Amino acid sequence: MKTPKLALTIGTTIAILSVAACGSGSGNSPFASGSSSSSSSGGGAGKGAVTVGSANFPENQLLAEIYAGALQAKGVQVTKKLNIGSREVYIPALEDGSIDLIPEYTGVLDQYFDKSAKATDSEGVYQELKQSLPSTLTVLDKSAAEDKDAVVVTQATADKLHLSSIADLQGKAKNLTLGGPPEWKTRPTGVPGLKKVYGLEFKAFRPLDAGGPLSVQALKNGQVDAVNLFTTDPSIQANHFVVLKDPKNLFAAQNVVPLITKAKSNATIAGALNAVSAKLDTQTLGSLLAEVTIDKKDPQVVAKEFLDKNGLG
Repeated sequence: MKTPKLALTIGTTIAILSVAACGSGSGNSPFASGSSSSSSSGGGAGKGAVTVGSANFPENQLLAEIYAGALQAKGVQVTKKLNIGSREVYIPALEDGSIDLIPEYTGVLDQYFDKSAKATDSEGVYQELKQSLPSTLTVLDKSAAEDKDAVVVTQATADKLHLSSIADLQGKAKNLTLGGPPEWKTRPTGVPGLKKVYGLEFKAFRPLDAGGPLSVQALKNGQVDAVNLFTTDPSIQANHFVVLKDPKNLFAAQNVVPLITKAKSNATIAGALNAVSAKLDTQTLGSLLAEVTIDKKDPQVVAKEFLDKNGLG
């Protein structure tokens, strides 16, 4: 989300999923507010120059730092424009050249470009995604790391309403408030999807952030009864939240994958990013994210340690 992790569910990623469409031109830049930008270079003629962006939630920012560090280690000149916003903002930024590369999630990206996307399994989604992308964009190797959107409730709510899956909300959702990133109100994997696939209509929808602290706190203090979080979020285990199963596969496979402007991809860049994908799995991603969100370590430091540990730095 955002999914993803799945999950793309609450939180606007920290605004990755705060979204306002972005057009080209400096007067309508997606980086006008709430973004951080830094540049660093590592020589290398012919190795290219890449602007790496990220959505506005911690995991995506961490992945962007990993991509940036891996490219810098290969001598690629890198500029970072992080915390851009949601998919509705950064896809136009890719298309107008404001950024060249961003970490993405296969399932929700496939559904973004193909409203009739059907695949739900990892390889099926990946192949379908490659067919649905605009001619100017491409994805490199997908990783085993997966972060899906999820509908999450407290243990107390799960016990009281006898909930173990999203389907169990039938007949009960009408009395509950759902929370999630603002874009979840209209996304096919959000409120409309829950109605179409599971027949659920909630009493109210409360816009929060994309799987971020607002969403977690709203669920903890009872402002919402169910919320959209990402499955790698360490706060789920820390707070004993319950992730409701998705038996009808509303949330397709969400493997982490580099999305890059096709004209910017060359052997050096593709090789560096594919090497990262080969080392990322779900458990590793969850552990790295915990260092950022629980231990409060700098994402750039966590990224550097991951790259050095795996011989990619």
